Amino acid sequence: ENMSDCDDTEVIIEALKNMPDVIDIKAAGTAMRFVTAYLSITEGEHTITGTDRMKHRPISVLVEALRYLGADITYVGEEGFPPLHIKGHTLEGGHLEIQGNVSSQYISALLMIGPMLKNGLELKLLDEIVSRPYIDLTLWTMREFGADADWSDVDTITVSAKPYTERPYFIESDWSASSYWYEIMALSNDPEAEIRLNGLMDGSKQGDSVVRYIFSLLGVKTSFKSTELGVPTTVTLKRHKCMLPRLEYDFTGSPDLAQTFVVCCALMGIKFHFTGLGSLKIKETDRIEALKKELKKLGYIIKDKNDNELIWDGDRCEPTTEAIDTYEDHRMAMSFAPVALKIPGLKINNPEVVSKSYPNFWKDLNTAGFTIE
Repeated sequence: ENMSDCDDTEVIIEALKNMPDVIDIKAAGTAMRFVTAYLSITEGEHTITGTDRMKHRPISVLVEALRYLGADITYVGEEGFPPLHIKGHTLEGGHLEIQGNVSSQYISALLMIGPMLKNGLELKLLDEIVSRPYIDLTLWTMREFGADADWSDVDTITVSAKPYTERPYFIESDWSASSYWYEIMALSNDPEAEIRLNGLMDGSKQGDSVVRYIFSLLGVKTSFKSTELGVPTTVTLKRHKCMLPRLEYDFTGSPDLAQTFVVCCALMGIKFHFTGLGSLKIKETDRIEALKKELKKLGYIIKDKNDNELIWDGDRCEPTTEAIDTYEDHRMAMSFAPVALKIPGLKINNPEVVSKSYPNFWKDLNTAGFTIE
């Protein structure tokens, strides 16, 4: 129940339901990684491809890991990037080592096929482990469907060769998507305003549920109708006074929240130093450069450091009336939309990109009182 109707979900469902010879996952990076792993253990021969941007997003870490386990995968075009040609068959599994500082989606893709490997999977993560909450969410969800999968050491995950079991399941709503409503509340000047969001849980396993704690520093209070663990409920957001002059935060565990806080803090006049942003350069666009460029249009000079940090010390420039570009990135559109509370008449190019994760975003904004033209 409560299945998302976003583009990423739709392309995965379509791919798994029909299994065509050529699978086009469009701009869905999650689908590219997860379906690649699935095809490697599924009998048959397929080519998986996507948009031009997808063909420039690296996938060699996952491909080399799957090849080590015995997968038959070849690059159709440029080495290290999609499209891929995959001949699926049963894989032996066993011990595998990969870097822990890569996208957690590579790790989740490997973990999810673990129960179907002949000898299961022992996955050792080397160096710093980034986006660990997403790995933990993957393991928790796997166990919900009968898998025997957990950390066996601080850097090692063991998955037994034990097939999944079918069961009815209610999917919690997306805490990442809720971040834009938190941003709206933070930028609101109305002390009486409140926002109610359905289907979220107190004690959620989603790493991005940390959004409520970070936004509490920016003056947004969260209250749950029910605090019963594991039970989705209604969340109410209210505004209270914020006196925070500066925010420092490490987004290593929740990089998808970074754009929301970069934009929100700038518009609130809160200086910031955000770290743990290395993965932003290989998302739907180079989000570090995109944020710098688009916020400069609004009069904010953001600096980056080591391709991993974003800093704003209050530097301003002359704002323009240029439209915000979205770079085929859903989170660029949604993180800038609340800016309309501070800059009425804000223009956003290619607003349809939100369909990737939140198809009803503009409709919901309209319901909340925004004028969308």
